[in-house]
Amino acid sequence: MDIIYLHGLTVDCVIGIWDWERRIKQSITIDLDMAADISRAAASDHIDDTLNYKAVAKRVISFVAESEFQLVETLAEKIAGILRDEFQIPWCRVRINKKGAIRGGRDVGVLIERGEKA
Repeated sequence: MDIIYLHGLTVDCVIGIWDWERRIKQSITIDLDMAADISRAAASDHIDDTLNYKAVAKRVISFVAESEFQLVETLAEKIAGILRDEFQIPWCRVRINKKGAIRGGRDVGVLIERGEKA
């Protein structure tokens, strides 16, 4: 299994359970690891033969920016669904970091894996 990754996507969105969090946008950072067979693209050297990570980034950024979930768990699950359904990715790992969510904690978030590794 080959992996195409996209790390460090920063998006502002409404996320959180507290009243004050529902009134503001907070920055979250998203890391994506996506299963792909890159052998065909490596042979052809053509974008149509691989996962277009620019298209993935645009779709995820747009979705997250418009979202208003309470839990990062829900957001991660929805992102994984988009990757698997819209981009036909058989396996993905989605990591969401909500920096500063806990005083004294540098990083707070979730990491999920969905699908089957080939």
